[in-house]
Amino acid sequence: MAETTTPTLARRLIAEMFGTFLLVFGVVGVALWYQGEAKPLIVGLAVGIAVLAGAYAVGHVSGGHFNPAVTLGAAAAGRTPWSSVLPYIAAQLVGGVIAAVIHWIMVLSAGATDTANVFTNVSNHYDGGFAPLVTVLILEIVITAIFVWIILGVTADGSTTAGFAPLAIGLSLALFHFIAIPLDNASLNPARSLATAVFGGPDALGDVWLFLVAPLVGAAIAGFTYRPIFGKRS
Repeated sequence: MAETTTPTLARRLIAEMFGTFLLVFGVVGVALWYQGEAKPLIVGLAVGIAVLAGAYAVGHVSGGHFNPAVTLGAAAAGRTPWSSVLPYIAAQLVGGVIAAVIHWIMVLSAGATDTANVFTNVSNHYDGGFAPLVTVLILEIVITAIFVWIILGVTADGSTTAGFAPLAIGLSLALFHFIAIPLDNASLNPARSLATAVFGGPDALGDVWLFLVAPLVGAAIAGFTYRPIFGKRS
């Protein structure tokens, strides 16, 4: 039976927590446990599939953000009340950390003695063999801005493809992961970045600021410019 009332804030926050948990559990799980040569491809597909599944499952409850950057972009575009931004972000961060905790427990149970090194390898970086700071800063701002523009476009009122919105969102997120994984392990999502950095030790925590700031900057740019550039004209 279809929903007939607006979901309460509590239900929306639970949906955001669940969706972010699914995303982080999926992408971090594949990054941790899959060891084949096609790992970048598999990780990119995993995060796209996770967002696709989460959006179809609970997107009707909360809007299916699962990402603090998306929430900020939606608010900047007038799609989400500013009063919901901080509660949404808090729920997303909690969902991501819970997913990382479960993987941390699994890593421990598998006999790993240096869990920080394990999680550093799946955290976001801009040095230590990865791309330099400025390159990654530009990359994360640009791909997050484009990602948020895509989300705002496919979920716009009157869109003829609204029913396929999760598919477009999931596939575009996979695309951006294919681009960014070789350079910085791909973020676009502060909740995903913080979740792994918490267990990654000083190296991961030292780099995480960029992956909190850059996606939020890119999302704000997309949100504030969407209506002037792509919105309907009277």
